[in-house]
Amino acid sequence: MPDNIQLVLVEDSSDDAELTMMALKESKLINDIIWLKDGKEAMDYLLKEGRFKGHVLKKPKVILLDLKLPRLSGIEVLERIKSDKDLKKIPVVIMTSSNENKDLDRCYELGVNSYVVKPIDFSQFMEVIKGLILYWISINHITKDEKNMS
Repeated sequence: MPDNIQLVLVEDSSDDAELTMMALKESKLINDIIWLKDGKEAMDYLLKEGRFKGHVLKKPKVILLDLKLPRLSGIEVLERIKSDKDLKKIPVVIMTSSNENKDLDRCYELGVNSYVVKPIDFSQFMEVIKGLILYWISINHITKDEKNMS
C-alpha cells in the first residue's frame, strides 16, 4: 500500500459511506479515509475552521463528493474548492445518484474532475469505487507541486 494516501469522502448516507469505505479498504490503496457527513463539515475540514481549527491538513489525493448534502450542497462545496487557490488542484469526483443534465453540466462548469452516477447494484457499486480509486491513486499523474503538498 502506498504511504500516506488520504481520501476525503463527503457523504451523508451512512449506507453509501459504509459501502464506499469497504470498497476503498478492499482496494488496499488508501490508508487514510476521512468521512465527512455534510457540506459544511467538509469545508470546515478543508479550510481548517470550526471543530477542525488548528489541525494540520494533509492534502487529500482525491475527494469523493456527493451532490445531495445537508447544510451546503455538493455543488456549493465543489464551487468553493475550485475557487480556493490552495484547494483547487485536489481532484474532486462527484459520486451521486443524480443523472440530471443540469447537475452534470454545472459540475463540469465548476471544474469537477469526474462525475459518476452511483450504481444501485452492490457488486457494480463496489467495482466502480475500486476502479475510481485505482485510477486516481495509481494511474493519474499529479504536478510536482501537488506531490510536495502536505
